Amino acid sequence: MKLTRIAQLGAVAAVAALSLAGCSSTPAATPSESTSPTASSVAFEIDASLAGTITAGGSSAQSNAQAAWTSAYNATAKNVTINYDKSQGSGGGVTNFLSGAYDFAGSDAPLNADQTAQSASICTEGGVNIPVYLDGVAIIFNIPGVTELKLSGETIAKIFALQITDWSDPAITKDNGTALTAGPITTVARSDGSGTTQNFTNYLAATQSAVWTSPAGKDWPVEGNVSKQKGGSGVVEAVKAGTGTIGYADHSAIGTLNAASIVTDGTAVAYSGEAAAAAFESAAVDASNGITGDLSKKFDYSKLSADAYPIPLVSYAVVCTTFKDAAQADLVKSYLGFVTSSLGQSVAEKNAGSAPLPESVLAAAAETLKNIK
Repeated sequence: MKLTRIAQLGAVAAVAALSLAGCSSTPAATPSESTSPTASSVAFEIDASLAGTITAGGSSAQSNAQAAWTSAYNATAKNVTINYDKSQGSGGGVTNFLSGAYDFAGSDAPLNADQTAQSASICTEGGVNIPVYLDGVAIIFNIPGVTELKLSGETIAKIFALQITDWSDPAITKDNGTALTAGPITTVARSDGSGTTQNFTNYLAATQSAVWTSPAGKDWPVEGNVSKQKGGSGVVEAVKAGTGTIGYADHSAIGTLNAASIVTDGTAVAYSGEAAAAAFESAAVDASNGITGDLSKKFDYSKLSADAYPIPLVSYAVVCTTFKDAAQADLVKSYLGFVTSSLGQSVAEKNAGSAPLPESVLAAAAETLKNIK
């Protein structure tokens, strides 16, 4: 395995052309459309001689990106099998990682203090959180005759706290400048431990504390007229199948559903890769768990720029600093090295609609991976 910040243009372009053709979600790039890193990009060389199996799972938000990354990586490393189980959700992924069942977990929230302490039993020093995926939590809805919706953070908090229960509510009318047809609101939330829930409730607790009095966390805290569904796909399907429904999901997973623009200080911002990147650049701050090489982040929502999407989501690969098997460590370091390269981020952007992480984060990830053994 070899990590480098010098662009290897010919090899990178070849990998891009081969890999993107096999990925779903968005049209594949042609060779002329493939993105080759510049001299300042974080490049990675895949060792084609590697062989073995990587077992991982967790975040359903990462699932489209993981499928694209696997296809791209296997274009070169043909003898490496990557099994990523998206059905577990972030909570299940972390649980399986801490039990030793996974080589790495996909999680939309970094390990908390208790989980970090637990990780020492399987990781010697402990587990580290490496950002691999940047997107946003979309507020999805299915209202007959409505394709565009604007909602302020306060209105979103009141809807999901079950304080606003009809689409004709004056607060919704104020946000949109026109009244919606009266009809009951049904909120849809995750039933499983979810990093998407964690990111959404982080936003609500931090920005709407006067309304949202529940603590932020992976488990949905509101009971009552809530349709709880397993996995992001479960939320998406329930919103799609209902009438007057509203829910939250990683933007890459919403398919043909419409998503609300979020009104902050009078400006409505729709999700886009650029808006998610703006959120990271303006508001992501370091939040290390204390283990050398950890790259955990948290959002200071008070620092969000005017063009930022207000509910960003950063998802991680949670991995040991020390493996019991050096050969397995090499496999995982190689795969995650590709994922956190500029090309890997481009693969996710083109095939999962995510935003590429800043090069400074990718360079830090390369250093963390280099020191895993």
